[in-house]
Amino acid sequence: MGYYENSFYGLLVLCAGLLASQPTRRNELKKLADSRKQVSRDDKHPEANWYKAYALVMGADWVQGPYLYSLYHDEHGISESLVSTLFATGFLSGAVSAYFVGALADKHGRKAVCMVFCLLYTMSCFFTIIPVVPFLFLGRILGGISTSILFSVFDSWMVTNFRERKLVENGCDLSRTYATTSIVSSISAIVSGIASEWLVRITGTKKAPFLLSAFLLWCALQVIWAHWIENFGTKASAPSENSKKPDIWSTLKQPSILALAFASTMFEGSMYLFVFFWTPTIKSVQKSAGELPYGYIFSSFMASSMAAALVFNIVMQKRPFKYSRLLVGILLAANFCFVKLAGPKTEDATFWLFCLLEACVGMYWPCIGYLKGHLVEDDARAKVYGILRIPLNIFVVISLAVAGNSKRHVRVFSACSMFLTASFGAVWAASMKANMP
Repeated sequence: MGYYENSFYGLLVLCAGLLASQPTRRNELKKLADSRKQVSRDDKHPEANWYKAYALVMGADWVQGPYLYSLYHDEHGISESLVSTLFATGFLSGAVSAYFVGALADKHGRKAVCMVFCLLYTMSCFFTIIPVVPFLFLGRILGGISTSILFSVFDSWMVTNFRERKLVENGCDLSRTYATTSIVSSISAIVSGIASEWLVRITGTKKAPFLLSAFLLWCALQVIWAHWIENFGTKASAPSENSKKPDIWSTLKQPSILALAFASTMFEGSMYLFVFFWTPTIKSVQKSAGELPYGYIFSSFMASSMAAALVFNIVMQKRPFKYSRLLVGILLAANFCFVKLAGPKTEDATFWLFCLLEACVGMYWPCIGYLKGHLVEDDARAKVYGILRIPLNIFVVISLAVAGNSKRHVRVFSACSMFLTASFGAVWAASMKANMP
């Protein structure tokens, strides 16, 4: 067993220990003396269908992760510059579609748009495995639209469902829901990484993970269609269109929302650049002979993310400090990783810095999700979330265009460090002036 395999299993042991210490809904219900519902041991969790669907869609997304760059460059024989253009096309597509998918979801139903996501992303998978450049670009365009839906509409459905069903009275907690969602995503990623590694070894082609992704999306579509309850943004009985627009823009102009928008653009933009550059970066410092076990490396990243989300769940159960202050700490830690990655490094150091960066990601998602969940109103949640993704996608497109190719990863990581420093300052300033949770 190699170094990366041993590291992965060691991280799994850490996750198992943290998982055994998790706060649960059942424990919360025991503390609610005025709870009107007595929960039996076989009582179904009210958010079970959310976690099932989310595990499937994230599994479908993650299973492609370790091999997307490699499929383009190594199997399809695409040049690095064209690979960069393909990635940029996906983000540009996401930027253009972000506002519209949010507005459509708020108006016509978030469940319906999530089902459309399953169909669009399945088509993206099929176009990605065809080694014809126009089809590859079409796959990236559909992938960009799908990603906008995945990271705005799904989240909007979950928060509105939580509030409309008053799940806090059933022992649920929005902070714990976000942390558990992040944990579910990490578990899906770990399993997906191992599955993709196994599939590629068995089939001898890097197209296999994309076919598995299409199957998982079909399963997710069945769960959403059968078990989710539709919810919307502004109801039909709400005031006229003219009176809704000021509410959206007044929300976006709040200092706390502007700070979160800037922080999410810088952090998530740096994260997406990491997705593009981690493979060539670790290859550039490789000392071991043979092919790197990308599936195990990717799964180690996800195990690090899961461990951090588990720690978040334990620590924030007691609310020892504000979520906005935790976000500042996450941005500082990510900044440290990029500073070190921009300097001289060994293969082992690179691997563990990437793991630490993924740990920051594991804490970031539930933290930023909780903050947005409290600061954005349900009426136009998907639309606002979509708008917040527009600068993110533009940032990544410009960054990829400036970077040019994977050999410039040192320059990219240095820039990410500076961006994160600025975002940490913005969140700190907003938390001092605004009433951020």
